[in-house]
Amino acid sequence: MEKPPGDMSWQEYAFKRSTDANPFPSIMGRVCPAPCEDGCNRNEVEDTIGINAVEQFIGDNAKEEGFKFDVNAEPTGKKVAIIGGGCGGLTAALQLRKQGHAVTVFEKYEKLGGMMMYGIPDYRVPRDVLQYEIDRILETGVETKMNTKVGVDVTIEELEKEYDAVLFALGAMSGRSLPIPGGDATNCVSGVAFLEAYNQGRLQHITGKVICIGGGDTSIDVVSVARRLGNIANVPEKDRPEHIIFNDTAHDVVDTSKRLGADVLLTTRSTIENMPAAQEEIDDANREGVEIQGQLSPIEVIKGEDGRATALRFVRLEDDGSTVIEGSEFDVECELIVPAIGQGVDNEGIDGSFFNERGFIDADRNYQVPNKPGFFVCGDVVRPHLLTTAIGQAGIVAESIGDYLTGKDQSARPKVDVHYFDLMEKLNEWDLAPSEEYDSAGTPGKATDKADYAVHNYEDRSFASIIPHTELFLGHFEHEDRLARNHKLVNVDNVLGNFDERLIGYSAEEAQQEAGRCMSCGLCFECDNCVMYCPQDAVFKVKKDESTLGRYVDTDYDKCIGCHICADVCPTGYIQMGLGSD
Repeated sequence: MEKPPGDMSWQEYAFKRSTDANPFPSIMGRVCPAPCEDGCNRNEVEDTIGINAVEQFIGDNAKEEGFKFDVNAEPTGKKVAIIGGGCGGLTAALQLRKQGHAVTVFEKYEKLGGMMMYGIPDYRVPRDVLQYEIDRILETGVETKMNTKVGVDVTIEELEKEYDAVLFALGAMSGRSLPIPGGDATNCVSGVAFLEAYNQGRLQHITGKVICIGGGDTSIDVVSVARRLGNIANVPEKDRPEHIIFNDTAHDVVDTSKRLGADVLLTTRSTIENMPAAQEEIDDANREGVEIQGQLSPIEVIKGEDGRATALRFVRLEDDGSTVIEGSEFDVECELIVPAIGQGVDNEGIDGSFFNERGFIDADRNYQVPNKPGFFVCGDVVRPHLLTTAIGQAGIVAESIGDYLTGKDQSARPKVDVHYFDLMEKLNEWDLAPSEEYDSAGTPGKATDKADYAVHNYEDRSFASIIPHTELFLGHFEHEDRLARNHKLVNVDNVLGNFDERLIGYSAEEAQQEAGRCMSCGLCFECDNCVMYCPQDAVFKVKKDESTLGRYVDTDYDKCIGCHICADVCPTGYIQMGLGSD
């Protein structure tokens, strides 16, 4: 494990390193489907590292210990307006504050958090944890203007005059309606509207059978919430779910004592095996009593005389999810229809020239709005995707805004944009910053015996590439099962009214154990294989007190015969053969 500098604890160091890229470790550790784990090289040994589980521990421990962000940059005098206070907008705000810029976040809701606050249920994202991670960002000096909708309460032109740069970080908080006959029925409500009403505490129960159309994570949240809320029959008209959702009213909490188990159906066009939702969430929904049917497509909402939906008509589909099976139509009676089939951006009052024909904003490689100097964009307003995507884009756009504000050249970014090891950051951590000017771009990774500084076994990795598993010596690693997090299992019998968090996070010991399975791809962890296996004794350890930059071992090229054995037995792919050119 990499040692923290000075007397800093490993827990605090882990927090500082991980939050360089993601300031929401507690939240993302809980809800991110972890696409990074699909690419983890440990999969080639037995199973991926539990990256999200380790991340949750880092975040939860940081909350317990009160770890904060360091913002020590001198004020630049530049001001940035951020439209949208979700995960993307808040991440960008933090990174810009670290650069010394003044930041104001404009948020149309009464609370920050975006989809984390209004789109994901509280039993998946505990609100005290979310609020803590938001407050930690605000403590760096981020200003906010709440209940302020840009385009209505303040214009883009006003922001352009007052601020040096403007970032669009709007979330996709507008759900799409069913594009079929009858889809405008009053009791057809979008998945995001349903979840927003629940997360605001207004929606306390449902009435009758609920059908959700989707298959993604939002649809799973809808049906899981519906099962927890339960059903109350024979309610007054004003208490029907659609009126609560659309009229911004609220149920009487006292009525929840009358609720019974809800009848909930989730349908998807794909086979159940190919649903895009996370498998773990699908399994939870099944166990909680949600009926899931695949290969169904809604074709018409059947309305009653009052204009409300009374049933939803489906057709069955072939395994391809698109070919209709002739004569397969059937109706399912229901009281509420919730399509979770896509989301859009609320762009009311904003100049239409910013948006493309799909209602989103185009961006270049630096996430600047093309032909709109000073305007930048990140997150769902570019393309609705994962929370982690918005956070990653926010980190990039913050760099781009910083370059723009300081007049630096905004060169094209690499196709694969990742966080690399930064040598100068490491030197500064250990109070070993060079007294002479160090040009990492001029001499990437070159050893030296003339400098007055040295960090043993640390090399500038900013010019490196991602290491594929084919570059590793996998035989070095013993089989070690992944340590899964424990779950509080909710089932048909106890789902009603059960809003307890389901995930049980790691202890400190468990987090270290799981993190210890990491193979440190591309970095030397001092295993000595290269020294032991070299047939010519050409590879040797560098003494720790030698002034050599970024080397644990070195090579005597008078002895080296270029056999590649050192590279072949390197577990991490750290050694790259270049005939002495590197």
